[in-house]
Amino acid sequence: MIANNLQGVRGRIAQACQASGRRPDSVALLAVSKTFGADAVRQAHAAGQLAFGENYIQEAVDKISALADLPLEWHCIGPIQSNKTRLVAAHFDWAHTVDRLKTAERLSAQRPPHLAPLQVCIQVNIDGGPTKAGVAPADVLALAQQIAALPGLRLRGLMTIPEPAPDFAAACAVHAQTRTLFDALHAQGLALDTLSMGMTADLEAAVHSGSTMVRVGTAIFGRR
Repeated sequence: MIANNLQGVRGRIAQACQASGRRPDSVALLAVSKTFGADAVRQAHAAGQLAFGENYIQEAVDKISALADLPLEWHCIGPIQSNKTRLVAAHFDWAHTVDRLKTAERLSAQRPPHLAPLQVCIQVNIDGGPTKAGVAPADVLALAQQIAALPGLRLRGLMTIPEPAPDFAAACAVHAQTRTLFDALHAQGLALDTLSMGMTADLEAAVHSGSTMVRVGTAIFGRR
């Protein structure tokens, strides 16, 4: 089932890219495996999936250890509390949810020197949701410049989790705000290449708006 689901999601991405005049290989698929066990990840890997996203850090660390025999890429896409930064720094390849300088500084200081730099995205509260994590768009440039100067980290781009939109056009409008911010950062000399936006329900709108990485869980692994 997971292999068939992956094929279906890849087909959706390819169709969305074709509709937007983009190459299918311009959008990476991050399989969100939170709450699913190591066996589900192994099935996805057997179907060709290498990159996996996890929200719950301790659960993820246990899973990473159980799957150490596989060449997987692990992305932290959940909240990073101060007492969990060392685990993220030591075990993950990417952190998508950095929204404070303090978090970035701890990740920088705690990244083991034998590992490649931790790939970092800044989480942006693009639509101003009052309960959503993420830095305000107006504050992104200053934070990006500070993170880009930290050792042990490589700033790659922006990540968003906007509120559900009522239709395709509305979803595109929100994602386009992130793309505009991304382009503005480029104009300031920041060498970014990643827009982590779009999930199961809105990946087509995200791809249309310039996403380079969609985070899909339900359409691959099923309901939690």
